[in-house]
Amino acid sequence: MATSKIGHTLAKGLGIKLNYRNPQGTDAISRGESLYSVSSADSFLEEEPTTWEWIQSVTPSGPGMLRWAYNLFPFTHWIGHYNLQWLYGDLVAGITVGAVVVPQSMAYAKLAELAPQFGLYSSFMGVLIYWFFATSKDITIGPVAVMSTITGNVVNKAHDTNPDIPAHVIASALAIVAGAIICFIGLVRLGRIVDFISLAAISAFMTGSAINISVGQVPALMGITGFSNRESTYKVVINILKHLGRSKNDAAMGLTALFFLYLVRSLCNLGARRMPQRAKMFFFLSTLRTAFTILLYTLISWLVNRHHRSQKLRKFAILGTVPRGFQNAAVPTINSSIIKTFASEIPASIIVLLIEHIAIAKSFGRVNNYTIDPSQEMVAIGVTNLLGPFLGAYPATGSFSRTAIKSKAGVRTPFAGVITAIVVLLAIYALPAVFFYIPNSVLSAVIIHAVGDLITPPNTIYQFWRVNPLEVIIFFAGVFVTIFSSIENGIYTTICISVAVLLFRVLFAQGRFVGKVKVHSVVGDHIIEETGKFRDKPFDAQDPDKAARNIFLPFEHGDGSNPQIKPQSPYPGIFIYRFSEGYNYPNANRYLDHMVATIFKQTRRTNAQSFPRLGDRPWNDPGPRRGRIEEHSDKPTLKAIILDFSSVNNVDITSVQHLIDVRNQLDRYASPDKVDWHLACINNRWTKRALASAGFGFPTPVNDGNMMERWKPIFSVAELGGQDSAAAAAQYRENARRVKDVEGRKASRDTDTVGQDESASSDSNEFVQTIVDSKAYGGGVTSRVVVVHGLNRPLFHIDLTSALQSAIANVERIGEYEAKGVGTPAP
Repeated sequence: MATSKIGHTLAKGLGIKLNYRNPQGTDAISRGESLYSVSSADSFLEEEPTTWEWIQSVTPSGPGMLRWAYNLFPFTHWIGHYNLQWLYGDLVAGITVGAVVVPQSMAYAKLAELAPQFGLYSSFMGVLIYWFFATSKDITIGPVAVMSTITGNVVNKAHDTNPDIPAHVIASALAIVAGAIICFIGLVRLGRIVDFISLAAISAFMTGSAINISVGQVPALMGITGFSNRESTYKVVINILKHLGRSKNDAAMGLTALFFLYLVRSLCNLGARRMPQRAKMFFFLSTLRTAFTILLYTLISWLVNRHHRSQKLRKFAILGTVPRGFQNAAVPTINSSIIKTFASEIPASIIVLLIEHIAIAKSFGRVNNYTIDPSQEMVAIGVTNLLGPFLGAYPATGSFSRTAIKSKAGVRTPFAGVITAIVVLLAIYALPAVFFYIPNSVLSAVIIHAVGDLITPPNTIYQFWRVNPLEVIIFFAGVFVTIFSSIENGIYTTICISVAVLLFRVLFAQGRFVGKVKVHSVVGDHIIEETGKFRDKPFDAQDPDKAARNIFLPFEHGDGSNPQIKPQSPYPGIFIYRFSEGYNYPNANRYLDHMVATIFKQTRRTNAQSFPRLGDRPWNDPGPRRGRIEEHSDKPTLKAIILDFSSVNNVDITSVQHLIDVRNQLDRYASPDKVDWHLACINNRWTKRALASAGFGFPTPVNDGNMMERWKPIFSVAELGGQDSAAAAAQYRENARRVKDVEGRKASRDTDTVGQDESASSDSNEFVQTIVDSKAYGGGVTSRVVVVHGLNRPLFHIDLTSALQSAIANVERIGEYEAKGVGTPAP
């Protein structure tokens, strides 16, 4: 009480009107009063949300923090149920992915301008750490082509400015910085920010990057040297054509390896289609084609170069020495001078790490019927990139090709990553001697073959065009910028254009006036009633009100509805306006300008003598020429406006102030009458609070003191219990069963004994009649009804139908009073 008194005293001293939202001039409504009530409904007053309530909703609670900590380690949710069947599926998938990731990771390390062992380190840490934090069973974290390319660009740029810093130190520092930022975003549960990146932007990024990487690997595939393959894609193409005649023996190895990879895949796909019963076998053969190709060409390279180990004597370029074990394990070096070398590339690195991983995880989650947590996936990516550099890893994220293989191989849980880690660990310690003879051109073929699947096929682009042609323009803009500039600029371009399109849609949103149309639900020639049951009689055009309902369609049919249908005006002087893209400060003016202009065009002033003299008229409404009379007698006066808020979630100060200004403008236009504002389909309590704060939701006050007598409140009510309740439904089923049993016994008795005494028959009939007359059959139903929306907000309605009913009823009520000369305000 003392606090309340202090608050009221301060408000009075500062001139704050605490009760300014009481337009009726009456005391506050409390339960039990009948000012806004209906005789058959229980009272309900809708309470406003409070600031403290909002603070509580966004502040972590004790149980919430425990749940947050528990969800940080999702493996605890399923590890206790692990079984041998799951282990078998994980073993198969883990070994299969391991056979793919080993050659791919070494190839991608070359994209990152690093020695091949760093790719193995990144693969090992990615698959080993991820399963602790995973919400996806299919994702495989490790080196990927696009991130490796960006890392290579960072390394080259850092080498130009700081040649004394080793390349792997730069790459590890980039991984730690990007990982820390992503981990923080995940820990605060802001993973939904990736939804700002549209599918068109992701597809453009993947396609442009795939083309960029493929073209950049052609020189190594062909053995062409003498120019940089890190320039813009179109420049690399020009240089390849210029120096094509300088191809070496590497071309024979690389081109045949690339052809062999595609040949094996095509034959396996053909075999799976021809022999579906052996599809699994063909899948594994296709999956292992990369490992088999590497082994085959490594054998050929060993046969050719075993007596020519010196670099000058080699017949073609080979991988060379790969150290055994984790030779670069150490505490990563990171300082301000190192961060400065790649600070400008951090945003692009974070975006690439996120969109590729999250997009893949969501896609496979939908395919395999589970839901990922984007925030938790960010934690997984972040921790992987934070810990990986301690063993020499560079930035890693989810791989599309390896994830697809893992999914098709029948993975059961994220624990398959541990199996893959064991395979990679064996490769690090047992196979370095074999890696020495791997041809570089074959690794380039592996890269080209892997990224080729990332290119968006023409059919998908056509489907994009069918859905939204504008996003196809965004797609091609991103691809062209990537080809003619860089991957980073392509990413920024697509994201910026996508955000600009979103803002454009919000800024230039177009509201619509809607009219009433009576419709029926018909199957064949039978009507479906509101209960969902079929009527026995066919549709009767002579009695159109049977099983009919009202819907509201735009007058101009901008929604694609049948133009032959002519929506009816709701009522003379009543307008229904529907927002289309939310209602906030960017589009509030456009909405309301369109609404006011249309209302002015279709109505007339209530008082034609508002401007007795020509000079009293405003400059923008000068009226007719001299000597002519303004004739608008065929147009109605403005009575009420109904706003459809079904597409509005939140409002702001600016948008609400615009509504207040328009309300005042239209009140002057309709003077001496007042315009009633009915708001339907409001979905948010804070929106209701904001609108109520501006005086909406209440009857418009008048000056004659008889407003409440002139006002006829109409509320939507719902039944509690009654014929539609769960109890009544259960009673109905039980009674129906008992009726069936009784009738069955009666029929049996009639068959066995003809002429049975009438007493038994009458007893049965009485029993059946008792059941039929019960509540579940509609006899003597007594139900309790309650209002849906609060009695203290009579002009907030559940739907457009109730809003229109209320508006018409009150317009007619006021008309009756004015016709009698009761409560008519003076002009």
